[in-house]
Amino acid sequence: MKKLLVICLLTLFFAPLAHAQFGVKGGLNVAELTGRDGEDASYKAFYHVGIFYQAHLLGPLSIQPEVQYSLQGGNLKSAFTNYDSQLHYLTVPILAKLTVGPVFIEGGPQFGVLLGADQSGNMQVGLAPDGTPAYGNVSRPATGSFKRGDFSLAGGAGLKLSAGFSLGARLVAGLNDINDVQNLSGINDPRLQNRVYQVYAAFQFGGGK
Repeated sequence: MKKLLVICLLTLFFAPLAHAQFGVKGGLNVAELTGRDGEDASYKAFYHVGIFYQAHLLGPLSIQPEVQYSLQGGNLKSAFTNYDSQLHYLTVPILAKLTVGPVFIEGGPQFGVLLGADQSGNMQVGLAPDGTPAYGNVSRPATGSFKRGDFSLAGGAGLKLSAGFSLGARLVAGLNDINDVQNLSGINDPRLQNRVYQVYAAFQFGGGK
């Protein structure tokens, strides 16, 4: 992860040689946490904002590193639990971008660093005196329940409009397990992965190309 972040920074440094353009972007996250046995995952609406740097390389091909604040997570529900998780990430997508006319497609890896997490709702809070799981309705910080690093693959497409504006949609699929705590009852698979659908608007300074 560190090596690819260094590559990203080097790209930002040398991009002016390849006619690069800064931009800002923001939009909707529709996110869920997948992979846990015994709990049903459902999507929750969040948001993301960020900046990007499109470096034109050859013909229609460019590379586009981004830095984003991305709020994601989701709802998990079982027979006894029903709670929401909010995960605050600093994400760095490094995307290859192919533009043909007004249409573009993009794809590449994304690295995320967890800044903080919160959970609220009815969830397992411990064990009762008889050893059975105890549940309660709580709202609490949960940063320690998740791993700090996240690795994903991102891909999407969009449409360039006039005056530097563009619209796009993207799927970000987490590949690594982000859960960092064992289920207290010991009966559920603790594996969790991020999955985020993004719809965004972007603006490139200088009109975009």
